[in-house]
Amino acid sequence: MLKARRDLPESGEGRQNMCRKAYSWRQSTIPAPYDGTHGQRPVGVISTPDNLDSFSEPPPSPGSGPREYERPTSRQGESTIDVDDTGNMKGYTIVIKLGTSSIVDEVTHEPILSILTLIVETTAKLLRDGHRVIIVSSGAVGVGLRRMDVATRPTHLPRIQALAAVGQCRLMSLWDSLFAHLRQPVAQILLTRNDIADTTQYRNAQNTLTELLDMGVVPIVNENDTLAVSEIKFGDNDTLSAITAGMVGADYLFLMTDVDGLYTSNPRTNPDAQVIEVVSDISSLTADVSSAGSSLGTGGMGTKIVAARLATSAGVTTIITRSSQPGSVLEIIRYLQHNAQNESSTTSTVNKKPVSPPTSSPPSPSLAKATLPAHTRFVPSTTPIHSRSFWILHGLAPHGTIYIDTGAYAATLNKAGLLPAGVVGVEGHFGQQEAVRIVVVEQRSTSAAALNGDFPLQGASPREVGRALVNYGSNEIARIKGLRSTQILPTLGYADSEYVALRENIAFFGTSEKASRPTTPALEDEFRVLSGASPRAA
Repeated sequence: MLKARRDLPESGEGRQNMCRKAYSWRQSTIPAPYDGTHGQRPVGVISTPDNLDSFSEPPPSPGSGPREYERPTSRQGESTIDVDDTGNMKGYTIVIKLGTSSIVDEVTHEPILSILTLIVETTAKLLRDGHRVIIVSSGAVGVGLRRMDVATRPTHLPRIQALAAVGQCRLMSLWDSLFAHLRQPVAQILLTRNDIADTTQYRNAQNTLTELLDMGVVPIVNENDTLAVSEIKFGDNDTLSAITAGMVGADYLFLMTDVDGLYTSNPRTNPDAQVIEVVSDISSLTADVSSAGSSLGTGGMGTKIVAARLATSAGVTTIITRSSQPGSVLEIIRYLQHNAQNESSTTSTVNKKPVSPPTSSPPSPSLAKATLPAHTRFVPSTTPIHSRSFWILHGLAPHGTIYIDTGAYAATLNKAGLLPAGVVGVEGHFGQQEAVRIVVVEQRSTSAAALNGDFPLQGASPREVGRALVNYGSNEIARIKGLRSTQILPTLGYADSEYVALRENIAFFGTSEKASRPTTPALEDEFRVLSGASPRAA
């Protein structure tokens, strides 16, 4: 027979009062559930101020688009962040990429807890300053090696993927445990190219990341190494971080590495090498890195240049800095905020307004440029590509190549679709609505190999300029290349479209300039007919 506790009133007003007190205590200590409202941060999700011994409720997380918050104050009562004319803080969306060597010991394969902890503390301070943070974390295979007591990385793909499955579980557990000390929720996001292979999936991934940020959650992104194969891999997490930054319309992408930034020459062999502080034109650097005899630093710097090119094309400021000093992210962000009025151009990504100069107190001495951690900043494009073009260029893996002439290139730059008359060759095997590379051939070849569609073209100077989703497969395009659109039906027996690729399904790499009218005679006649004009006189 159960008996009531003697220290509790069995009935009457005394028991009711005690129940009221217990309910009141429960309501004050248990966080209210998140109701899904944009801009509301879940009660009880607490980040940390500079003084980690005390906690305070963070400002509400923003909704999508321009982000405004209640203006927090520092311990001295002065704002340390950018504010608008109404006194509301403007937060940034920041993506921080960490490589395996940054967070896993190369010899013991043990997680470097000191670096992980500093990243967590830095993220918490960024959240307190009103920013939104995404972490792109490598290290699953490395942690899996330690977990399974494997001395060296295997070469057998199923074994590597199995280790990634084991390691990802442990790695995410570490992140969750460290953030839990600050009562900061995190979320795991594992991606492959297949996950963003069509617009619906791309939008779903985009919406999920945005919703997590709106809820005050820190998404932790990694490639799904357990399932990914070479055909659907991003290649490296530098590329994945750049795609993630472009997907969410981030303001900053930090690529953390084992050096201070991009050097004038290899710092390991040249003691006089200096860090390049600002890169305004990344196109020349891309050529230098990919060419033989590059004087730039090694150690994966080439992939970071590629990632920077990708991110800046989407309007994302990209910064390379040393991973052993995670606090440098916070220092650099605060410095850039305080000195926004000194920037020559404060462009933002699609659907975001330019950041206004701060109207609060002037920069403190601690934010002086001389004391900033060494880093390289890549200036974003002044004409960032829009979301669909970004998806076509960087979200999809190309399955083949279409070679076009300069007239077709000029026409598509002028917002026209790609006609079969401008196609001079096809390479690879692909189907309808699959992504392909677009390569411009500066000089049309008349060799038998070229006419049969075999490449490389003799005497030509091919140059990849973009990507496209095609209306016809490789076999069909090989049959209709060089023909007028009116000849598609008699050649194939059907005509799904007069274009090989619609203009909305064509995207170019960093192209904003206008081109001249097409000069190829066949294309000229084609456009005159399509526009309702009469063909040129013979």
